[in-house]
Amino acid sequence: MSSTAAPVSDTRRKQILKVLFISLLLDLVSNSFYTLTFAGVNTTFANCHQISFTFILPLYPKLLEFYRNLEKPNSGSDTILNRVLHGLNAYKNSFSRPINDRYDIVLLGGALGSLFSLLQAIASPVIGTLSDKYGRRTALLWSMAGNLVSVALWVAATDFRTFLASRVVGGLSEGNVQLALAIATDISNEQQRGATMALVGVCFSVAFTFGPALGAALSNVTTVAANPFATAAGFSLVLIVVESIYLYLYLPETLPTSSAIRSNGDTGGEKTAPRQRTNSHFLLNFTHFIFILFFSGMEFSLPFMTYDLFSYGSSQSGRLLGFIGLVASILQGSFTRRAHPLRVVQTGVIASAASFFLLGRLSTERGLYTAAALLAVTSATVVTGLNSLSSFEAGKGERGNKLGNHRSWGQVGRSLGPLIFCSLYWWAGRDVAYAVGGVGMLGVCGLVFGALKAPPGTETNVTKTAKAW
Repeated sequence: MSSTAAPVSDTRRKQILKVLFISLLLDLVSNSFYTLTFAGVNTTFANCHQISFTFILPLYPKLLEFYRNLEKPNSGSDTILNRVLHGLNAYKNSFSRPINDRYDIVLLGGALGSLFSLLQAIASPVIGTLSDKYGRRTALLWSMAGNLVSVALWVAATDFRTFLASRVVGGLSEGNVQLALAIATDISNEQQRGATMALVGVCFSVAFTFGPALGAALSNVTTVAANPFATAAGFSLVLIVVESIYLYLYLPETLPTSSAIRSNGDTGGEKTAPRQRTNSHFLLNFTHFIFILFFSGMEFSLPFMTYDLFSYGSSQSGRLLGFIGLVASILQGSFTRRAHPLRVVQTGVIASAASFFLLGRLSTERGLYTAAALLAVTSATVVTGLNSLSSFEAGKGERGNKLGNHRSWGQVGRSLGPLIFCSLYWWAGRDVAYAVGGVGMLGVCGLVFGALKAPPGTETNVTKTAKAW
């Protein structure tokens, strides 16, 4: 294990955390305009994956419906959107159970979400490696430049092709969260790590509480007829610009060996003995992948289930989302930042397995909200804890790469989970799908309880350090 001495003074650490917290809020709120509502519910339960980030969440169904209606007069033409819709309809019609046309937009949003996750899986290790070589600050500023281009394309997106380009650029350049985790690792020791990582989760909860509402309000303001969502996109762009300037002015370099790296190109800094790892990165990455594979599939199926059972619309889904966000934020500010990361992960996977079995059998809204409370526990714990455990095993010169790979495995799971799980949902029914998901999550529990271990030196003083945070 690396030394447990804090790499920076407490005063400097608090200053960097302040910059990190504000920038993440701005980024997440701006980008939340993009992420919710592929299916009408939050698709970032497991990522708790910023105010700018959350703007597009309530807009997504209307956005995709706008582009679909825009191309209806040319439905016979060979446009990108028509080809995508043709493929999705062929997929939908292959099921023995009919799928309501209401879900055409949901499927399109899910396809774009899978594309974004796949691009993130490709880009994350590259961004992490570059941050190890050139520094966190440099990598983050270049990532912000990509975000600026992405949102600028959204502002100008009067057709689906341009909107799709904005999502591709965003998927390949979005590195804020993983770089924030790398920075949090740089400025904390093992006892501080869980509490510092929980800060990122708190940012998600706060952003997903306020960002979607702000995005929904701005969607009612039309300033450009050719792009009814230009106002929301423009406001998101302003937030990204403000965040970029703020980071440029106030974020210092945190990479411990950055000066040595720039002078001699050695990403490892000074030579050290080989690291003795408690949990291999392959084990941590595989646990992340298999958890996200099952959990993201369940996430995407929720709107289908709530519509089929309770005829939920956007307002009811919004209340359910708000409940989950509220419970998750309370847990992140209390349990997640005080408990050891391994205990945090163990708690989350148990709650997740229980939620699967409950979702497969519930018949009342009380049961639904009980399952939602369990999902909130999972949202507040598992990924944050796994990120902390992964950071324990990374040396100073490899943190960006290792955390980038860890995120990449999760994004691969997120790109595959909805397709696999929803196919099972439509072919075999809700009971079978959630039962299979529950069994799969029990397998994740077996991995977490049977294979993962607490790194030596990290078990003590966790609560004391969290109180100081």
